[in-house]
Amino acid sequence: MQLTSLQKSAIVWLATAAVLAMVLWLLAPVLTPFVVAALLAYALTPVVDRVNALWGGRIPRLMAVLLVEVLFVMVLLGLVLLLVPILAKELPALREKVPGLLERADAGLQPLFAQLGIQFSLDMASIKPALMEYLHANFDETMASLVSSLKIGGSLALTGLGYVILIPVALFFLLLDWKHFVANLIILVPTRLRAGFDGFMGEADAVLGQYLRGQLLVMLILAAYYSVGLSLFGLDLALPIGVFTGLAIFVPYVGFGLGLCLAALAGFLEFSTVGGASQVLMMLLVVYGAGQLIEGFFLTPRLVGERIGLHPLAVIFALLAFGQLFGFVGVMVALPASAVLLVAVRRLRARYLDSALYRA
Repeated sequence: MQLTSLQKSAIVWLATAAVLAMVLWLLAPVLTPFVVAALLAYALTPVVDRVNALWGGRIPRLMAVLLVEVLFVMVLLGLVLLLVPILAKELPALREKVPGLLERADAGLQPLFAQLGIQFSLDMASIKPALMEYLHANFDETMASLVSSLKIGGSLALTGLGYVILIPVALFFLLLDWKHFVANLIILVPTRLRAGFDGFMGEADAVLGQYLRGQLLVMLILAAYYSVGLSLFGLDLALPIGVFTGLAIFVPYVGFGLGLCLAALAGFLEFSTVGGASQVLMMLLVVYGAGQLIEGFFLTPRLVGERIGLHPLAVIFALLAFGQLFGFVGVMVALPASAVLLVAVRRLRARYLDSALYRA
């Protein structure tokens, strides 16, 4: 059976895509920093263009790139440093307050077991000294083990250090020559497909731009909300935990979960002698429960969801699928990549509904 030129072209493109996917999968560890840098360059290029256009274009692009990248790195470092006061305060407090929490648990459980006819009691006079010794000893052992593992697993530490160095360097060159790189890629598209390609890329670019702007607004609003909400309950670490929770929702579900765990830990340690578990649960229910409702039913649908059009089940599937294929980086790029795929699916659906195959 003779194949038509269209069928031959489709086979060639499918084979090329399969080979490219295989190469990308095999080289995933090597390509990861470049992929991250490319995604950051795509998001930051409009900012660089605006800085470059200030004062009638008198600011050289090189200076604009340096300014934007330095500010971006400072923001990332600020987000990471938000965890420092949390860990510095909560880890030592955790060791000191665990015995007190056990005493409260013992006092609360004894009446419940008594109603069931079971005699239950914790010998805190014996448990407390042994527990404190165990916690202090294991903390020191854990730190020693961590240092030892960094020495033994030097390749992993070097890989992480390489990413920290390589991503900013790659980001710098991509921001500097982004339009040149994009133009070289567009040249590879056959002329007869150029119109459809330009239309697809324009629509995808618009969807991604709307997603990034909407997601940034959601992050800033939630950072302010969680900070204010936790502070109203009197939590000392309300500001760092609230800002971290709001900004970390860029990684869906994971960021919210980390913020919830940090707030729960800080609350149990801080309120253990005041309101106890009931106050902590009330704080989490009001602040994080209401925050999730506000984000899920108002902010994300209005500022992000309506612009992308992804169903909640599609969001969960995308996170799981991209996380399985590409790890943590896959979770981060799941929603933007899904938005681009959604544009492709919409175009394929429209073409199918207009085809003779559908009308037959």
